[in-house]
This record gives sequence, structure tokens and C-alpha cells, in this order.
Amino acid sequence: MNSLKSAAKQAKQRLRTDFWSKCQSDIAAVTADAQKRGRNAGKVKSDLYAKVKSSIKGEVYDDFYLKVKALLDEYGEVSDAIGRLTDKQYFATLNYEERQRYTMELSAKYLAALEKYRKEKDSGI
Repeated sequence: MNSLKSAAKQAKQRLRTDFWSKCQSDIAAVTADAQKRGRNAGKVKSDLYAKVKSSIKGEVYDDFYLKVKALLDEYGEVSDAIGRLTDKQYFATLNYEERQRYTMELSAKYLAALEKYRKEKDSGI
């Protein structure tokens, strides 16, 4: 019940602050910019809708994504990204099989974060 009241209050606040008209104008501006650059406007719109939806739900970036974003912003795509993202102290405590599993999981998380980063950069979000 508490979360329902909270959601209603947040929706009412969005209506008061003219959130939706600002969203529409932002989407129109970014879409027009994407068309000027020769990008797919529909894809840009869907990425923006996803971003608005996640902001309304209150989703935040996890720490790993923020690390990857900082790494990519500073150095770009580097060949030793997995090594830079590895927790050295934790890695030293693992046996061979656990190290392999940790590296594979870290690699999968990195690829997902990289794809998310590329989407954000391509859509201009």
C-alpha cells in the first residue's frame, strides 16, 4: 500500500512539473539531431523511451557499469579491460577453477556494460 501511495505521489509530481511535455520536447530535439546525423530516428526514440522508463522506475546504474563507463570514457576500448576491472585481492584468493569462472563472469558483465555504453553513446543520451 505504501508503494502505491508513493508511486501516485511521484506521478502527481511529474504532472505538476510538466515532466511529460519536457520529455516530448527532448525526444523531438534528439530525434531531429539524429536524423541530421543520418541515424535511425526510431531506434533513438526507443532508446530514449527506455531511459525515461528506467528513470521513472528509479533504476540506477550499478557500480560495475560506472567503472566500465569511467574506463571507456578515459581510455576508450582497451585490450586489457578485464584485467583492469579485476579485483586483484579477491582474485588472489581463488583456486584455478574459481579464477576461470570469475574471469568468464567478469567478461560477460563487461560485454553487457560495453553494449549498454555503446547504445548510450550512439543515441546521444
